[in-house]
Amino acid sequence: QVQLVESGGGSVQAGGSLRLSCVASGLTFRNYAMAWFRQAPGNEREFVASVNWSGSYTNYADSVQGRFTISRDDSKNSVYLQMSSLKPEDTAAYYCAADRARTPETSRRRDEYDYWGQGTQITVSS
Repeated sequence: QVQLVESGGGSVQAGGSLRLSCVASGLTFRNYAMAWFRQAPGNEREFVASVNWSGSYTNYADSVQGRFTISRDDSKNSVYLQMSSLKPEDTAAYYCAADRARTPETSRRRDEYDYWGQGTQITVSS
């Protein structure tokens, strides 16, 4: 019954920008920390960014710090990832995830998240 649905993926030239969206249903969105992970072919799924349940805390992987911005809109049950200055190494399938833990900070661990979307592909060409 719980669903996370990502959108906004596609192809872009290096240096360009994209905005990903994730809409959640079947849960009380305001109680969940939200995160984005990504997985390139042959690699493990890795942490990208997260925002806590209140929106007061965000966390980013070193590889995207300063280029990506995560945000949430509880009125729309949505979390977003604004991606700028995209690089070919950003090419991956991007996944939205939800964590029920109601703490000031967020987790970077995959196994801490309760629900996952199906992913959306980002391809950055040089």
